[in-house]
Amino acid sequence: MSRPPIPFEQAVATLTGPGGPFELVHEDVNGSVLPVFKNRFRSLRDLLARSLQFGDAEMAVWDSGPRWSFREHERLVASVAAALQAKHGIGPGSRVAILGANSPEWVLTAWATLTLGGTVVAMNGWWQGDEIRYGLELSEPDLLLADRARLARLEGGDPGVKTVVFEDGFDAYRDFDRAAPLSSHPIGEDDLAAIMFTSGTTGRPKGAMISHRNFIAFLMLSFLNGATRALTHPPSEPPAPAVSIMSSPLFHVSGFQAGALMSPATGMKLVWTTGRFDPKKIMQLTLAEGVTRWGGITTQLWRLIEHPEFEPAKFRQIRSTGGGGSAFSPDLQRTLREKLPQARGDFNVGYGLTECGGLCSMATAEMLEAHPDTAGRTIPGNDVAIFDDAGNRLPDGVEGNICVRGPNVMLGYWRNPKATAEAFFPGGWLRTGDIGRLQDGLLFLASRKRDLIIRGGENIYPLEIENRIEDHPDVQEVAVVGVDHRELGQEVKAIVVPKAGKTLSPKAIQDWVEKSLAYYKVPTYVEIRSEPLPRNATGKVLKAVLTGEAENTFKEE
Repeated sequence: MSRPPIPFEQAVATLTGPGGPFELVHEDVNGSVLPVFKNRFRSLRDLLARSLQFGDAEMAVWDSGPRWSFREHERLVASVAAALQAKHGIGPGSRVAILGANSPEWVLTAWATLTLGGTVVAMNGWWQGDEIRYGLELSEPDLLLADRARLARLEGGDPGVKTVVFEDGFDAYRDFDRAAPLSSHPIGEDDLAAIMFTSGTTGRPKGAMISHRNFIAFLMLSFLNGATRALTHPPSEPPAPAVSIMSSPLFHVSGFQAGALMSPATGMKLVWTTGRFDPKKIMQLTLAEGVTRWGGITTQLWRLIEHPEFEPAKFRQIRSTGGGGSAFSPDLQRTLREKLPQARGDFNVGYGLTECGGLCSMATAEMLEAHPDTAGRTIPGNDVAIFDDAGNRLPDGVEGNICVRGPNVMLGYWRNPKATAEAFFPGGWLRTGDIGRLQDGLLFLASRKRDLIIRGGENIYPLEIENRIEDHPDVQEVAVVGVDHRELGQEVKAIVVPKAGKTLSPKAIQDWVEKSLAYYKVPTYVEIRSEPLPRNATGKVLKAVLTGEAENTFKEE
């Protein structure tokens, strides 16, 4: 018999109060007094060692073949770490760059580097030659491990650093010494664990410096969010073990943190896919491996539930859905509820960015049904607030700069003190670059600040117009941008991709918007496209590419 539900505030107080499993205390973190979890791991190596409690249970299944238990994973990591240390002198402070598609070698190299006290340089696997050279020149790694396909983008050029090719010599690292102990060299909580590159939708990507504390805070925030839900919405019977499937790239927080780090921390089985996202493969693996959760970015979920071979009755095992990376439109939310009704109660969309570990608030199913445009409630253990451009905190209901503070917030940008200084308000408040408001405990996003359109003095947030157009039954995807106008400053343009087999006209889109939004938000220009919109690895539309300010150099494989 299940426990009766308790109110949210009571659940948080129970979990985070004195003696609670997620007890919060205040400590000095790099000069700012912040709430931190008292009972936390002090390094990712400690987390890996603790994963041995799950023993021979299955931890990872790769569509390329390997299957690991938790015990085997720890032994493989230790062997690779011993090889990195013996062959290349990798140790505390060393930087190891990884450039490749999702693979077992990627995961083992990253974990091995972390256990040695080194720093993982997570190179974007969609980059082309010039971008790869930029990342290497910026990070100056001590060692590069890469797959052949990415190295080929250098067109025979020397990477300028000692390089190990995954396909040519990694077996010697994996099998170097399966009995090797994990390194015992001290690792500080604020030691640099990884350089994670920003998505770079405009300008050159920056290297966000993520510490062991930051990664662990992300995990703890995730665990607290789950524990809170268990108290506020107790299950009627003990849930079956969760099995998730991962197709997000490892060079992004969604793949690295929510996948490679999350599984050893929770004991959850994770099914990994390699290569280009393939909805048919996802469905086959879901049935074969007992997957219970579908998550990811919006484009991936659309491709799953709209695939010709998707049949709701065949996938009743899916009990949970959600994700992040970009806003989940009201249309996608409704469609997921309709096609996966058994999962409608466990639908969660997280909000965050690389610089705050990818997570600072969470929208649950109930929140989204009441407010489809909300980014959810701040997860206790970090703070979210709204500031004006001068750094003054704004009251509820007033739109401004969304800012985050907590142990999940990055150390700064690698070798970019100017950008680091610009990213923070005093007191350790990270400026996310998003505009929004807090209302009745919930966070609402307007748009990215740089996407704001100003027409005749009126502020226009593209996200509002995009959500309206996506509600049209014949629209597959849309992006709204500003175009220059001599008198008004800017006007609104919508780039629309119809659903397969459907035909749309610019006037049909304009009439649709006019029915529910103010006249000045109706697109003056509508471009109908047949090809998908350009997106980066996190699912965000590359608006600079659409406006001609940049070229689309990302290449998914």
